[in-house]
Amino acid sequence: MTGVEELDPALVHHIVNTLGWPGLRPLQQEAVAPLMAGEDAVLLAPTAGGKTEAASFPLLSRMAAERWTGTSVLYVCPLKALLNNLLPRLETYTAWLGRTAALWHGDVTATHRKKILANRPDVLLTTPESLEAMLVSANVDHASFFSGLRSIVIDEVHAFAGDDRGWHLLAVLERLQRVVGRPVQRVGLSATVGNPEDLLHWLQGSGAGKRPARVVAPHLSEPQPTPGALPPGDIQLDYVGSVDNAATVIAALHRGEKRLVFCESRKLVEELGEKLLIKGVTTFLSHASLSVDERRRAEQAFAEARDCVIVSTSTLELGIDVGDLDRVIQIDAPATVASFLQRLGRTGRRAGTTRNCLFLALDEAGLLAAAALLLQWSRGWVEPVLAPPEPRHIAAQQVLALCLQEHRIGDRLWQEAWNGLNHFGAAAHLIVRHLVEEGYLDQDGGMLFIGPETERRFGHRHFMNLTAVFTSPPQFTVVHGRREIGRTDPDLLTEEVQGPRKLLLAGRSWLVTYIDWRRKRCFVEPADGGGKAKWSGAGFDRGASFALVRAAREVLLGADPPVVLTKRAVACLAEARDHFLQHVHPGGTVIARSATGHLQWWTWAGHRTNATLAATLGAVTAPAQQTNGCWIRLREEVTPQVWKQAVADSAEHLCLPDVDDRAVRGLKFAEALPARLARATLAMRLADFEGAKAVLAEPVRFVTDFS
Repeated sequence: MTGVEELDPALVHHIVNTLGWPGLRPLQQEAVAPLMAGEDAVLLAPTAGGKTEAASFPLLSRMAAERWTGTSVLYVCPLKALLNNLLPRLETYTAWLGRTAALWHGDVTATHRKKILANRPDVLLTTPESLEAMLVSANVDHASFFSGLRSIVIDEVHAFAGDDRGWHLLAVLERLQRVVGRPVQRVGLSATVGNPEDLLHWLQGSGAGKRPARVVAPHLSEPQPTPGALPPGDIQLDYVGSVDNAATVIAALHRGEKRLVFCESRKLVEELGEKLLIKGVTTFLSHASLSVDERRRAEQAFAEARDCVIVSTSTLELGIDVGDLDRVIQIDAPATVASFLQRLGRTGRRAGTTRNCLFLALDEAGLLAAAALLLQWSRGWVEPVLAPPEPRHIAAQQVLALCLQEHRIGDRLWQEAWNGLNHFGAAAHLIVRHLVEEGYLDQDGGMLFIGPETERRFGHRHFMNLTAVFTSPPQFTVVHGRREIGRTDPDLLTEEVQGPRKLLLAGRSWLVTYIDWRRKRCFVEPADGGGKAKWSGAGFDRGASFALVRAAREVLLGADPPVVLTKRAVACLAEARDHFLQHVHPGGTVIARSATGHLQWWTWAGHRTNATLAATLGAVTAPAQQTNGCWIRLREEVTPQVWKQAVADSAEHLCLPDVDDRAVRGLKFAEALPARLARATLAMRLADFEGAKAVLAEPVRFVTDFS
């Protein structure tokens, strides 16, 4: 077996004899040397590429060789379900060397946590939120517990890096490193991304440029099959026109196979799941508003069944094992090429099978989005993973968490906790001053400590809400007898209805029998159809990207993705091209009147670019319009001469987009920032200056009468 010379002999024995592997995969071979040497690394491979073993085998070998004691390796994941899924594997691998692994997250019982604190495992699997909860808990002696820490593995690191959980994770790792008193090796496991070197630099945090590091991605140097060379039928794009028709197609096609269907909303998961069940298809559901037990039952039943379907949001996109899949079906299109690659990678894992995906578009917009995504994928393009700019609200949260962790800290020493990590420490002076002025922090004798406003806003349940950096909208727990089914939007319980109130949850209709408003619990009984599903969106939506919306314009101009298009898809694309004939031009952007007489600038530039352009050209754009990725509404009095002057005046002075107050309220910890900083944070995240400059440099074609 090649590539194992440095691994522990006992480990090699089990790899060969217990796992029955003839050798290590290329990623696993190439990861051995840098990880054994203590280097930071990002291990890049498609789904099911053996990343867990690529990280764990060298680190366990190093653990044995250097005789690490206590909890020496942390394995951090974005999802509790992924941790649950990984635990048996890591327990097996650690046991081969006489070591142990354990799980610590929000669903782990207090009794089990006490056992972990009394007998520290060698490998601890956890989430960033649980890790910070350990740091601030009065029940955990964090200095003692983490004293043996040597290495941290961050699974699905790309999923962290693209949003605020990434900044939270980095800040917690810096505080943890401060507690340990030495640099801690960081190993990120990632699916294919467009900028792996940038991802590695980000992951290193304060150690970037100071510690040895490398990207390990052998598959990127191998010849890649072109999409046009894929076996016929592996990637198909179909137009079905409705959820009813999608259910009919799924029920009729691929009978006897195990099918995973991805939807882009919980509401659509419920509606499609219900229609499949009505058609007699063995169907399971998975999304974030179903109870943990409900999801586990569905995922386990799906893993053990054969002729069945599981309908899911992105919760099953990451590496949770649901057994061997025959087929992935995508309703409309995922938001990114990276998501598509993750989902595509759930298939083709068995010998003799290939990766495949069937797209079912519900409407013209869904078909265009899918065609655009497949066109970009066919070119080998994947989104770069970029951390959101200016995480000021996370800096505020971190200062509060640090004071909770240390009880009190010097008003000139707090900034050292993050080892110089950008955006934290010295850069947060204005934020700390605001926290003191507003009572979130008290200041006395040169020390900072938790103030009454922090106690009031975040003190519930031992400050649990302070360690979670994402906002969950209020939901009611739905209960049938003693069984928790999931959670639903309170709007469904308050809106006026004719007749009995019914909910759709777990693919079934439920009659509401009683609502406990104080405890936010809704009691139900089974009903025969008629239920409704609804969940309010949470967080800050950046919308479709510049690259994908521009690809949609290319599709309308005649470009077809090199996949199998059904006759229905071909016909719908032809109609779309005719529909948008006056709104696309290969040489630049278009200004035209809509059917309702409004003046529209068809930029095809994405939400963020259009928001930036609308703010920059405020003199000619209609006020208070809702941003979309395709066009911007202009003022009715705009003429070509007025337009030309406005562009000339604004090209060198790009403006930050306007921010809705509702979006500010959706930013977790925004109340701990000065109002202007909260708005500026969101404005920076909505802006796309590069895209705006590119659009302003393009010619504009007027296809309307200005006489």
